[in-house]
Amino acid sequence: MAAANNLSFDDTSVAFSYKSDAALKKANFIFTLVNNPTISALATSSVKLALKLHLPVEGMIKKTVFDHFCGGESIDKCDDEIASLAKYGVGTILDYSVEGEKSERGFDLTMEETLRTVEKAGKSQSIPFTVFKVTGLASSDLLEKVQSNAPLTKEEAAAYERVRERVNRICKRAYEVGIPVLVDAEETWIQEPIDDLAYEMMALYNRKKAIVFNTYQLYRTASLGNLKTAYQNAVKGDYHLGGKLVRGAYMEKERARAQQRGYESPIHANKEATDVAFNEALEFSMANINRMAIMCGSHNEQSNYLLSELMKKYNISETDERIWFAQLFGMSDNISFNLARHGYRVAKYVPYGPVRSVMPYLFRRAAENTSVAGQSSRELTLIRKELRRRKG
Repeated sequence: MAAANNLSFDDTSVAFSYKSDAALKKANFIFTLVNNPTISALATSSVKLALKLHLPVEGMIKKTVFDHFCGGESIDKCDDEIASLAKYGVGTILDYSVEGEKSERGFDLTMEETLRTVEKAGKSQSIPFTVFKVTGLASSDLLEKVQSNAPLTKEEAAAYERVRERVNRICKRAYEVGIPVLVDAEETWIQEPIDDLAYEMMALYNRKKAIVFNTYQLYRTASLGNLKTAYQNAVKGDYHLGGKLVRGAYMEKERARAQQRGYESPIHANKEATDVAFNEALEFSMANINRMAIMCGSHNEQSNYLLSELMKKYNISETDERIWFAQLFGMSDNISFNLARHGYRVAKYVPYGPVRSVMPYLFRRAAENTSVAGQSSRELTLIRKELRRRKG
């Protein structure tokens, strides 16, 4: 399937136009590694052990997987990558990817860093969104307790109010500088309070257009219905719904927990059902775009083709600011850069942070590329095709 406007995701000269020969060879090495499950698992476990023993491996990591999947160790160190992407019409979403904060001080520091990304975006046309995870601002245990409707202690209630204040500070500042903010989705057992916070912020700041976006993981059986209900509530509340549509990131963890605790898995039984839900969510969004704005966060070529077709069906311009495509930095460049070449609004999630602190993110990327059927094989095929083309 290819779009009628000759959009194709097979043009590697466009896909890798921003990569030097050296960077392309590095990408070939990395995806060759993750394409082999045995070698990938061995490499990952070796790195984890080396980090635990405080061996000097950070330099090696920085020159390989970190450079490929991350923008830099700080906001300012991402400037080169931001400029490089912008040269080809691709925006940057700065994603502070430090995880595992447990203290109130840690949550406040993450909020302050996120606010710095908002300020950076407000001064740059190359940074069209900002993003945060609520678990960077709150204890997962507290969120789980809130979702269970268990009574909170006085201290817990005060802590949750501080969570709301942190979320509000970010969303309010994003509103003031006119930069949309994406609220990332997380595990099902903490998602409900995250949803509640996102909708509370939408009612405050999405009166004229979508500033706050909630994330819908369409591998969840409930997500399509949740999206439709959120739209109905936005209509009733007279605000705009911002929705980032993704397939999902916690499948193995979700299924394992459901089996362990004896409840029905919240995840679709197979990929086909997830694909149907995702594509239906795209169609619903396009049919109701006058009250919505969406980001199609997908590495699936067919879904990206479908959205481009739906935009034509509903006579929506490629440059309409309510519709964005997004992929992760270092992945699916064939989708991102070919979409941008055809005039669509495209952005890359660009993680950043100290090397050691972003390792959980990098381990997930390695696992994802190894486990998702065909993901690393597709990347590798395209990279090698472009290397051959450059050799002439």
